[in-house]
Amino acid sequence: MIVHTQDPILEVHDLTVSYARKPVLWGVDFTLPAGCIAGIVGPNGAGKSTLLKTIMGLISASSGYVKLFGRPLDEVRQQVSYVPQRESVDWDFPVSVLDVVLMGRYAKVGLLRNTGGRDRAIALDCLEKVGLTAFAKRQISQLSGGQQQRVFLARALAQEAAIYFMDEPFAGVDAATEQAIIGLLREMAAAKKTIIVVHHDLQSARSYFDWMILLNMHLIAAGPTSQVFTDELVQQAYEGRLNLLSQVGDVMEKRAFPSRES
Repeated sequence: MIVHTQDPILEVHDLTVSYARKPVLWGVDFTLPAGCIAGIVGPNGAGKSTLLKTIMGLISASSGYVKLFGRPLDEVRQQVSYVPQRESVDWDFPVSVLDVVLMGRYAKVGLLRNTGGRDRAIALDCLEKVGLTAFAKRQISQLSGGQQQRVFLARALAQEAAIYFMDEPFAGVDAATEQAIIGLLREMAAAKKTIIVVHHDLQSARSYFDWMILLNMHLIAAGPTSQVFTDELVQQAYEGRLNLLSQVGDVMEKRAFPSRES
């Protein structure tokens, strides 16, 4: 099932990606409306991060194409922001929290120009939004995993983009940080920003995303979460290995009614 949208902010058409001539994604085709929080969901090895990186131009496609705002990525790159997996970053690099967030302003001012007072004010405002103002002068290596993830989110906010791609932003963070992040993403969506998130936790997928891309090396379904996050389609994505939605329902009920546990 594929739900196509009119005037989509993102269009992925017949996208195939190969490593050493072996396809890892094939024939992926969907569109995405503006102003939503979309989750890319599927089992391990489904190609979720590969899809995100290919859309961002970090991995070359074997065939197919991607358009953002109806145009190639290179023409609209300033409107696009990317938050990579925390594990892919060298957190020992000697730089302060504020300096990292200011890097988000380079897309606006250019790599060869110095950031100014307005850029610093924007960076500090973004740190306030993620609750890290007090850590502005601290070295990034001194932060916890959850704090580091929030720094990267602040850097993305500082770019003032229209569409944000995030590769597992909830991985390795505590419950409070996760709730703070999803709350901020909802505020961004309310401000007409579009957010695409690689996500692996089925228990929270239904409540976090209003649009879903269900993937297992090829597209299983794409559309509103209420239409895509069904037992049949999730079973198809996970190849029928687990009764996943029933398990999710059991876990959520036990959290809401702990006295019912035997």
